[in-house]
Amino acid sequence: MNLFVFGLGFTARRFVERARDRFAQVRATVTDPARSGTSELADLRAFGPESDDSRIAADLADTDVLLVSAPPGRDGDTVLARYRDAIAGSRIGWIGYLSTIGVYGDHEGAWIDEDTAPKPVSARSRGRLAVENDWLALGAETGKAVQVFRLSGIYGPGRNPIVKLREGKSQRIIKPGQVFNRIHVDDIATTLLASVAHPRNGATYNVTDDEPTPPQVVTEYAAKLAGLPLPPEVDFETADLSPMARSFYGENKRVRNRLIREELGVTLAYPTYREGLAALVADARD
Repeated sequence: MNLFVFGLGFTARRFVERARDRFAQVRATVTDPARSGTSELADLRAFGPESDDSRIAADLADTDVLLVSAPPGRDGDTVLARYRDAIAGSRIGWIGYLSTIGVYGDHEGAWIDEDTAPKPVSARSRGRLAVENDWLALGAETGKAVQVFRLSGIYGPGRNPIVKLREGKSQRIIKPGQVFNRIHVDDIATTLLASVAHPRNGATYNVTDDEPTPPQVVTEYAAKLAGLPLPPEVDFETADLSPMARSFYGENKRVRNRLIREELGVTLAYPTYREGLAALVADARD
């Protein structure tokens, strides 16, 4: 069984690390193979805005499991635009598309699940939802098992609140009532592996933790664990945030993960930020 990954970024790398011994061949795309530093994980291919490695079409014909982690382009999904026919005509049996809980939009802090109708607010999330639908349409037309994974805020080794505190890039932003869900990258990998073992064409899964939490509470816990000073509190209205970061605070929801547990049998290793951050500190991998 062979694996192909479009977009060998933070999340996909962890999936490959966990799944490498399950596949005879692993091939993956990066923007610049010469600078990626991940050649030990996969045979690398270039995949960029304007040009691709000429081997990709042949690779897809020789693929069984396809993970799509590359973000959409301005005009939709670049993978589908260039390789839809190659994928449709291949022997690929499982396709996973990594999306975001941002497609649900704002629910004023209410609980939601996979039955909640998406109502994306930003153009970025509207584009994600359109791409989700395009991939699901491919599954409906071809019978290939296409699954969409809506991820919450991803953290793990090298990418978490402790790192931000140490780098002096953390802010303790206060917006009353605001909560966010999170997910440890290892729990994403576990969920993907469970889906590969139990494919369901047309499935959509929320991949998230059990405890949506105000961001400043997580920052405070991280600082206490790592013995680091807390940054001062900053009111959201006056906080120095990029337009993208500020847009995240315009959406407030509590996301349930029941389906990955009941359908895929996933038990989260890090059901809340507390277990995840504590493990990072204990393993000295923060």
